[in-house]
Amino acid sequence: MDVLRIKGGLPLEGRVKAAGAKNSITKLLVASLLSEKKCIFYNVPRIAEVEVTVDLCREIGAEIHWDKEAGIIETQTKELRTSYVPQRFSGSNRIPILMIGALLGRTQEDIIVPTVGGCKIGQRPIDFHIAALEKLGAVIEYRMMKKEGAYFAHAHNGLSGAIIHLPFPSVGATENTILAAARAKGTTVIKNAATEPEIIDLILFLQKMGVIIFVDVDRTIRIQETHHFNEVEHTVITDRIVSASLGMAAISTKGRVFVEGAQHLHMITFLNKLHEIGAGFEVRDNGIEFFYKGPLKGGLHIETDVHPGFMTDWQQPFVVLLTQAYGNSVIHETVYENRFGYAHALKLMGADVELFTQCLGGKECRFASRNFHHSLIVRGPTPLKGREIAIPDLRAGFAYVMAALLAPETSTIGGLQFLDRGYENIVGKLASLGADIVRDRADAHSPSLAIASAS
Repeated sequence: MDVLRIKGGLPLEGRVKAAGAKNSITKLLVASLLSEKKCIFYNVPRIAEVEVTVDLCREIGAEIHWDKEAGIIETQTKELRTSYVPQRFSGSNRIPILMIGALLGRTQEDIIVPTVGGCKIGQRPIDFHIAALEKLGAVIEYRMMKKEGAYFAHAHNGLSGAIIHLPFPSVGATENTILAAARAKGTTVIKNAATEPEIIDLILFLQKMGVIIFVDVDRTIRIQETHHFNEVEHTVITDRIVSASLGMAAISTKGRVFVEGAQHLHMITFLNKLHEIGAGFEVRDNGIEFFYKGPLKGGLHIETDVHPGFMTDWQQPFVVLLTQAYGNSVIHETVYENRFGYAHALKLMGADVELFTQCLGGKECRFASRNFHHSLIVRGPTPLKGREIAIPDLRAGFAYVMAALLAPETSTIGGLQFLDRGYENIVGKLASLGADIVRDRADAHSPSLAIASAS
């Protein structure tokens, strides 16, 4: 089992490039299956999540060449080899379920995909996906298969456009519906749709491909039936989560780092919170420079939400940042009910955080009175100390790395399979900024890291 060994206490200084967005390129690869034409993607991150998605698309019939050094993927699916996604992809990530939307209009065969996976941060039901696809004419059922669950879907009578109102602006359900609607007869209207930058990136790609698709200001997306597709070249947007993570690491260590590729438009809400705590940043044409400019002030209230709100994926490293700010701050998580699974390890490292089941925010959320620890108070500043810890999920992983960068002792972090899913060459990038960090082999008998080896 690999681990990170980090000796903190050093300011991060220098320049680093943020890679393409995990949550964009994985969906774009699935969208390429709509067409038999060649698609070329630039700014592709070299991460495990892309590896899994590439394998998944190849299984279906995509011919893919990935120049990992250049960050370029060429893919073409001239014909489908199969519409069955094997059970070995069960639980690997959230991508297999999107195969239903992408393939319904391209095959009359049954589409079989395994149950969904990803980080264990709370329930991620797909009932919104199923209801939307069924309204378009799909038939979907859940069956047990080889002792595991799988979804069987088909549209033997074809898909027809419909007006679909999502109960919640789910990113995955929006993406699945868009993909299916591209080949559905007539026009499809999605109301209360997600409008995250990654969704817009998907829409821009589909428009290049030949799909007529509109986005209205009231979270309404309209898609018209498409018969002819084009070859496409597309540059993946920069990962706004990675950009923010690197920026927070720079500020918390009292350093200064220019994050090349960080996009201002996608980080407005995050940057406002940096203003509120007195952190420094400077927006340039090709990125954003983040820096410490004096004592950080707490007294902050953050409520996570769908875009354009404060991302749920920003709050974990932001909590670590707030451990270095003067005063008490409140985080109210409204997107996932188990997002604070990382808090216990932070407390072991010296953070003063306390969890609550109540909604500590401006509004009651869907987790009110359901006994989930979905609010948190963090008090600072507090010194952090090195520990042996295991990563429970992807975004918690960077929060632990950031905490370790603040601790003067050496920390050992296991569970790197989670971190590898979304952060390209994190050791090399942090080391280039002056961090004392290495990737090493762990003692397999370490009790503190046992959970990581079992994951």
